[in-house]
Amino acid sequence: MSQSPIEEIRRSIAPELERLSGRIAESLTTSNPMLHTIVAGNLRTKGKMIRPITVILTAQLLGGVNDMVIDSAASVELLHNASLIHDDVVDASRMRRGEPTINATWDNHIAVLVGDYYVSTSMQLAINTGNVHIIEAVCDLGHRLSLGELDQIYNARYHVLTEDAYFQIIDFKTASLFKACARMAAHACGVDDERSKALTRFAELLGLVFQIRDDIFDYYSDELVGKPTGNDLREYKITLPLLHVLLDGSLPDHDKMKELGGKEQLSDDEIEELYAFARDNGGIDYAYAVMQRMRDEAMQCLEIFPDSTPRRQLADLFNYIIDRKF
Repeated sequence: MSQSPIEEIRRSIAPELERLSGRIAESLTTSNPMLHTIVAGNLRTKGKMIRPITVILTAQLLGGVNDMVIDSAASVELLHNASLIHDDVVDASRMRRGEPTINATWDNHIAVLVGDYYVSTSMQLAINTGNVHIIEAVCDLGHRLSLGELDQIYNARYHVLTEDAYFQIIDFKTASLFKACARMAAHACGVDDERSKALTRFAELLGLVFQIRDDIFDYYSDELVGKPTGNDLREYKITLPLLHVLLDGSLPDHDKMKELGGKEQLSDDEIEELYAFARDNGGIDYAYAVMQRMRDEAMQCLEIFPDSTPRRQLADLFNYIIDRKF
C-alpha cells in the first residue's frame, strides 16, 4: 500500500522531525512529578505536526535546516498546543485526538497552568534563537490567537453572520499559525525578500484551507469522519458552508433556517436539519470552490522557486490538506 503524501513527507524529513521532538521534550523537562506526567501524556498524543513540517519545508526551500529553524518549529508547535489546551478549557472539551483532555483528566485550573507553561516555554525557545524577528513573530502570533478566540465568542454571542467576519476569525485562529511558520523559517535562514513574502502568503492560504476543510468535517456523520461532529453549531459557530446558504435569501426555507441558526440552543435534530440545508443547497460545494481558488493562488506563490523536492512537498502538503479524510 502506498504512503499518503503526509507520510511520505514525514519520512523524507524524519531526521529533522526527530531533532524537533527531542528539542520539544528537552524544553518541557521539569522536576514537578505531576507536570512531568501531564507533559509526557500530551507528547504521546501529538498530531500530524503540520505546522512544524511547514517550518522545516520552508527552511529547506530557503537554504537549509539549522538549530534556529528547529527552535522556531518547536516554539510555534508549543504555542499551538498551548492554544489547544486553553481552547479545551473554554469549550469544556472532554476528548482530543482520541484521548481525554487535560482539563477532563485533572481539572480546569491545572489545564490553564499547563497551557501557560507551554506558552512560556514557547517564548523561551524563541528567545534562544537570539533573533528579534523570530521573537516578534511569536509575540504577534500569541496576540492573534487570543483575538481570534475572542472574536469567535463575540460573533457567536451576537450572531454576526458575514463572510468577512468568518475569514477574519480563521485568519487569526488558524492561518496566523501557518504564517508564523513561514516567517520564522525565513528569518532563521536570513531571508527577507520576495521569496519570504511568497512563502508567507502560501502559508496563510494553507492555514485558511486547513480550517475550511476542518469545518467541512462537522457536516457529516461521526462514522464517516471518525470523530464527533456537529460540535461547531453546539458552540454557536456558523462556518462557511452553512454561512453561505444562510446569506442567500433566494433559497427555499431560507427565513426558517436563518431563524433556526440564531437559536441559543439546538437539538441534534435541529443541527442535522441546518447541516442538511447547507449540504443540499451547495454550501459544501461553495467551500470546496473557495479552497480551489486558494490552491491556485498558493501554487502561483511557489512558481518563483525552481523545481526541487521541498517545493514539490509544499505543493503536496497543500493538496493533502484539501483531500484529507480526517
